[in-house]
Amino acid sequence: MTDSWASGTAFGADLHLELRGSGLRAGLMDALREAVRTGRLTPGTRLPSSRSLAADLGIARNTVADAYAELVAEGWLTAQQGSGTQVARRAAPRRPARTARTTRPVSRKVTYNLMSGRPDLATFPRAQWLKAARRALTEAPDDAFGYGDPRGRVELRTVLADYLARARGVYADPDRVVVCSGFVHGLMLLGRVLKARKVRAVAVEAYGFDEHRDLLTQAGLRTPPLPLDGHGARTGELARTPGAGAVLLTPAHQYPTGVALHPDRRAAAVDWARATGGLILEDDYDGEFRYDRQPVGALQGLDPERVVYLGTASKALAPGLRLGWMVLPRELVAEVVEAKGPSDWASSALEQLTLAEFMRSGGYDRHVRSARLRYRRRRDQFVAALAERNPGIAVRGIAAGLHAVLELPPGTERAVVEAATWQGLAVDGLSRYRHPDAGPGRRVPMPAADGLVIGYGTPSDSAWTGALDALCRVLPDSA
Repeated sequence: MTDSWASGTAFGADLHLELRGSGLRAGLMDALREAVRTGRLTPGTRLPSSRSLAADLGIARNTVADAYAELVAEGWLTAQQGSGTQVARRAAPRRPARTARTTRPVSRKVTYNLMSGRPDLATFPRAQWLKAARRALTEAPDDAFGYGDPRGRVELRTVLADYLARARGVYADPDRVVVCSGFVHGLMLLGRVLKARKVRAVAVEAYGFDEHRDLLTQAGLRTPPLPLDGHGARTGELARTPGAGAVLLTPAHQYPTGVALHPDRRAAAVDWARATGGLILEDDYDGEFRYDRQPVGALQGLDPERVVYLGTASKALAPGLRLGWMVLPRELVAEVVEAKGPSDWASSALEQLTLAEFMRSGGYDRHVRSARLRYRRRRDQFVAALAERNPGIAVRGIAAGLHAVLELPPGTERAVVEAATWQGLAVDGLSRYRHPDAGPGRRVPMPAADGLVIGYGTPSDSAWTGALDALCRVLPDSA
C-alpha cells in the first residue's frame, strides 16, 4: 500500500512522507528514517504528537506510537516527558571525501537474470521437502542433535551411496562418503590434503571458475591449465604438466564450454593417474541433466581408487541447502576427515536427515525427472528462438545442464555484455572463465573465442519469456 502525508507546520517545513510496503508501521518508520538521513528532519526537530500524525495520515494512533517507540529504541528519535518526541541530536553521518574523478557505477538494476550456475529456485519442492523434514525430525535419533560424525550422518551417506551407484555409476559405500557444505567446501578440504601430501600443482581446465582456481592457489598449489577443444580437456598433456599431482575435471559437461570429455581422454586421465599416483577430482555438478540421451556415467567408475567424486544438491534442488558430498578413494578418507575436523561443523544434521528421507522416499528422483523435463523445454525454446530471431548465432555444447554457450562474432563480446547490462539483463562473457595463462600469446596457446555463457535454468517461468526476448534484442545480427 502507499499513503502520504505533507505538513507545513508540524516540522517548520514542507515535509512529504511516503508510506510504502506491506505494513503501515514499517512504512512510517522507513519514511521517518529517510527524512532524518537526508536532512529533511534536522536534529532537535520536534515531531507532532502521535494523535496529530495519526489523524493526518488517517491511521491508528497506536501505529504511530509504536513507530515512534521503535525509532527511539534505535536512536533515531528521543522522547522526554514534557518535551514530546524529537529527532535525536546525533553526529551527522560522515560524507565520503570527494575525489578528483568520479566514475559511473557499473552495476545497474537487474530485470532479467541469465547468469549460469543457478537452478530455477521457484521450483524448489517446498511441500515435499517439508513432509520429508517432518518425518526426519520425528524419527531422528537423539544423537542427531549432537556435534556428529565428521563424515556426515550415516543415514544420508547410506542413501547417497545407493543413489550414486544407481544414477551416476559411482562405486560407493557409506564409509567412503564424506558430506560437505557444497563443492567449494569439498575443494577446500582436498586442497589441504593435497598440500599435506606434498603435491605442488593441480591441473585445471583452461576454462572454468576462477573461484575454484583461487581456492587451490590459497592452499599453496599451482593451477596450470589444460588446453580444451571440442572433445574436452586434452588430458594426454597431463604427463607434460610439471609438478601436477592431481587434475580437476568436469567430464560429464565441461563448465562453461559445454562439451563432454571424449572416452579416449577419460581413459588417458585414468591412465595418467595410475601411472603417476595422481588423483582426478571429478566435479559432477550437473551430470544428472542430459537431454539428448541417457546421462554418461561418472568417471569415478573407471577407477574408484584414483578418482575423487564430488557432487551437490545445488543444481538439482537449491544451493541454499549447502549440502554436497565426496566419494573418496579409501586411502584418502582418514586424511579428509582429519582436515574437516573432529565434528561435523559444516552441515546441519537435520538438513542431512531431511535429504536422506527425501531421497529414500523417491522424492528426489521424481523432482530430478521433473526438472530434467522442464530444463529440456527451456533449452529447446532457447535454441528455437535464436534460430528464428538470431540465426547467425550458434549454440555450442551438448544438450545438457543448465547453461549453454553462444558463439559471438570476434571482438563483440564486451560490447554485447555492456549492452545487456544497460538493458537490465545479467549475462556472463565467456572470457570471464578463461585461465590467465591460456589464450592467444599465453603459455597455453588457445584461439580467441568470444561468447556468452547463458544460464537458461535461472529465470522463473514468469520471467523466462521476457529474459529470452531481452537476450535476442542485444545479440548481434550475425556471427
